[in-house]
Amino acid sequence: MSKPDPFGFDMSVSTSKKKNPRGRRGMSGASETSTRICDHDGCEEPGKFRAPKAPDVLDDYFWFCQQHVREYNLKWNFFDGTTEAEMNAQMSEDKVWERKTKPLGDPEARAWARLGIEDPHQVLGKNATQNPGRGGGASGRRLPPTERRAVEILEVKDNNTKAEVRKAYKALIKVLHPDMNGGDRSQEEQLQQVVWAWDQIKSSRNFKD
Repeated sequence: MSKPDPFGFDMSVSTSKKKNPRGRRGMSGASETSTRICDHDGCEEPGKFRAPKAPDVLDDYFWFCQQHVREYNLKWNFFDGTTEAEMNAQMSEDKVWERKTKPLGDPEARAWARLGIEDPHQVLGKNATQNPGRGGGASGRRLPPTERRAVEILEVKDNNTKAEVRKAYKALIKVLHPDMNGGDRSQEEQLQQVVWAWDQIKSSRNFKD
């Protein structure tokens, strides 16, 4: 048994409800403290039951008696006036409790973003600048390391024929050989590399004759 408050204050919940009866509802949903008259035309019964005025105005209400609120509820249609597309869109939002999902996006872009790197011009990942090599766009064939190096030295493509490679080889010889450029021997080392490269290609089976 609780002792009475010595200062005369009653802090119990039941007392608070008695002092502030506004908004109390019975088990039927009726507002016990409502003094309104039913909003149905010609009805003089107390309007103790509220009903929203429209699907897009859910916080403004009609007040009806029990009979007329039942009639109103039977005719109520939340989707009244909406198109099929709008209805489907609403149903889709309801499936996720109207929480829009974020697109997954590119996982590689998310990985860069976690590092604080933005890529608005898409120069990373699959769109990164590719170095085609000195041959200007090799086909990517598998070649032995020596032949791959020879292709780079002669500045040819790895899908060229031997005739095409020979043509490029002769063009380089004309530029690098001392007898062809006034006796200048400053490029002899590069000349030796070109000769070595042609030796690799001409004896290779990976290049068509």
